[in-house]
Amino acid sequence: MYLIDERILGIVIVFLLGLLVVTKQVTTGSILDKPRGRFLVQLVNVFNLFFLLVVNPLAAILLLTRRLAAADPTRLEIAHPGLLIALSIIGILLYVAGFLLMAWALISLKRNYQLGGSTPRDTDKLVILGPYRILRHPMYAAALYISLGLALLTQSLACLAVFAIYLVLILQLVPLEERGLRRAYGQQYADYQQKTGTLIPFVF
Repeated sequence: MYLIDERILGIVIVFLLGLLVVTKQVTTGSILDKPRGRFLVQLVNVFNLFFLLVVNPLAAILLLTRRLAAADPTRLEIAHPGLLIALSIIGILLYVAGFLLMAWALISLKRNYQLGGSTPRDTDKLVILGPYRILRHPMYAAALYISLGLALLTQSLACLAVFAIYLVLILQLVPLEERGLRRAYGQQYADYQQKTGTLIPFVF
C-alpha cells in the first residue's frame, strides 16, 4: 500500500528528472559526461548515472503503470498506518529536497562543474556560494537524499540497498576528492573545510 497515489509519485519523479536535466544543460553546457580517472572515480560516476538515468525513470514507469509492487519482490508491506505515513512524508521530503539541492549545486557551479572526483582544472575556481556555503559536497548529499527518499517512498529493500552502496562509494570517494582539492587550492580549501560540513550541514 502506498500513501501517495502511485501515478502522482511517477509524475513527480518524471518532473524532477526533467528539471534536473534542463538545469544541468543550461548551467554546465552538457547533459552526459564521460567518467574518467581512477577506477573508484569512474565507478561512483557510472553508478550515479545508472541511478539517475535508469533506476529513477524505471521506478517512474512502474509507478505510472501501477506495476512497481508486482515488479519488486523486495518491497515491504507496511500495515501500520502511522509508520506508512512517516515513511511517506520523510521519503517525499528527502526525494524532492535531493533534486532541488542538486539543481542548486549545479547552478552554483556553472562551468566549474566536473564529474565527482575529477582534478580541478586551471580555470576552475573554488566555489563557496549557494549550498557550498554549508556543505562541501552538496551533490553527493543530494544523491544520498534522493536514493534514501526513493527507498522510503517505495518501501523497497532493493532501493535501500542502492542507498547503502551509494553511501559506501561516496564515503570512499570524498577523501580522495578532498586531497585533490587541497593540492589545488591549498590553505584556502583547508580554511573552507573548517567552516563546512561534508555531507550533513553543520556537522564538520
